[in-house]
Amino acid sequence: MKRSAETLKNAIARAAIMSATLANGSGAAAVPAVNSQTELLRHTSSVAHPRPVTVDTINPKVFKCEYAVRGEIVLHAQHLQQELQLKPSSFPFDEIVYCNIGNPQSLGQLPITFFREVLALCDHPSLLDKDETHGLFSADAISRAWRIVDSIPGKAVGAYSHSQGIKACRDDIAAGISERDGYPADPENIFLTDGASPGVHMMMQLLIRSEKDGIMCPIPQYPLYSASIALHGGSLIPYYLNERTGWGLAVPDLKQQLTLARSAGINVRALVVINPGNPTGQVLSEENQRDVVQFCKDEGLVLLADEVYQENIYAENKKFNSFKKTAWSMGYDDKDICLVSFHSISKGYYGECGRRGGYMEVIGFDSDVKDQLYKVASVNLCSNVPGQILMSLVMNPPKSGDESYELFSAEREAILSSLARRAKNLAQALNKLEGVTCNEAEGAMYLFPCLQLPKRALKAAEAVGMVPDTFYARKLLDSTGIVVVPGSGFGQVPGTWHFRTTILPLEEKLPGIISRLTAFHEQFMAEFRD
Repeated sequence: MKRSAETLKNAIARAAIMSATLANGSGAAAVPAVNSQTELLRHTSSVAHPRPVTVDTINPKVFKCEYAVRGEIVLHAQHLQQELQLKPSSFPFDEIVYCNIGNPQSLGQLPITFFREVLALCDHPSLLDKDETHGLFSADAISRAWRIVDSIPGKAVGAYSHSQGIKACRDDIAAGISERDGYPADPENIFLTDGASPGVHMMMQLLIRSEKDGIMCPIPQYPLYSASIALHGGSLIPYYLNERTGWGLAVPDLKQQLTLARSAGINVRALVVINPGNPTGQVLSEENQRDVVQFCKDEGLVLLADEVYQENIYAENKKFNSFKKTAWSMGYDDKDICLVSFHSISKGYYGECGRRGGYMEVIGFDSDVKDQLYKVASVNLCSNVPGQILMSLVMNPPKSGDESYELFSAEREAILSSLARRAKNLAQALNKLEGVTCNEAEGAMYLFPCLQLPKRALKAAEAVGMVPDTFYARKLLDSTGIVVVPGSGFGQVPGTWHFRTTILPLEEKLPGIISRLTAFHEQFMAEFRD
């Protein structure tokens, strides 16, 4: 039996050598004399094989996917940061300022005390039994941690949870939604996720069957949507926001784009609305939201509502209304419309990006469809438990009368009022620059100024193979260390150029950043003036 196995190995090795030599055109006579199995294997291993994975052989959907928020400008910034550490005196700046992404704590924003107290106690529950804990933590943080830990099977934060999330956390989130909207929410409709992004991916997996399925997205849009649609093999159907009217959303434009897509054979499945807007910062009026709800109902579209910036409202005449509240106020309910709303712990006044917590509330889907969605969620077992806990705290923060309430309210107000001032001051500074116009941010964390670039700058960008706003962003980075995202990464009206910047640098640092940006822009315009 052993000898038969060795004979078979020899035969396979000889066949491999024969195949290789024939492929090289040398014929059977070129097969060398082989005297042992070791020599046979040596000959076999020396045959050249193509690399198992190349750019040409990966899934083309991955190649098509792009995410500009962490694209080429950011990669270059990371390279410069390494160089800056090695040779700090060789650059005209002493730090890299990452204004490319909404990552508040990376730029110095402090976490909310109550949230971190509860997380610390849940992570180390033996502290709950110690007398000295009452001298270090607030009473309501201790009682909240007890309630959460007691609700977790095995009282183990390090264990897997239910695939939709811990029931107690979903209960708190549903209660928070009910309090926010004035309409009941069902915890069984809540799916806890690692930030809002996995929820978006899950919905794209559910809705997209082929390139003939389309998802309507705003332009400019957050690149998560274009990337997710590309990864799942669908078609992005753009609708353009109107920059001249403060990035307004016009329902007649939605209807026109829908008609064009359907006439091209695209089965449009859903409409994405980002409110407050990213990268554009607008806050939709309630009337506008009603028109959007009616449009989705009339056209049989799923409404995908990105509402992660709901706490970030700066305009005095605007307020946040969820699309669920809007739809229910119109007399509709889950029998009339399919609605998915996304929220996250990464934005707002909390900015807990690295904790990766979020949820989606799924409304109006048949039970057998929700069973399939649960199956997709269960493939990933569960979202991370500390993120689940933090999401429940965001939706159920301290109330008046709680020991932590005064400190919590002060921390929240300080952050949000500072963000409002930063948004206003940065927009004013941008509007003073030659050839730059910028709508003020009514909400969210970004500004999206429009650049009127000289023809010489356009030609210089073309000469180095860059899109003009990428050329501008690269020059800005190399001169100042400030990282912004080219508008072309978000989509824009053809022939216009923008960049997105966050409003997140600390208030005391913002004047220096504005000064560097202003000096660079003046120099850039002087260099490329027509």
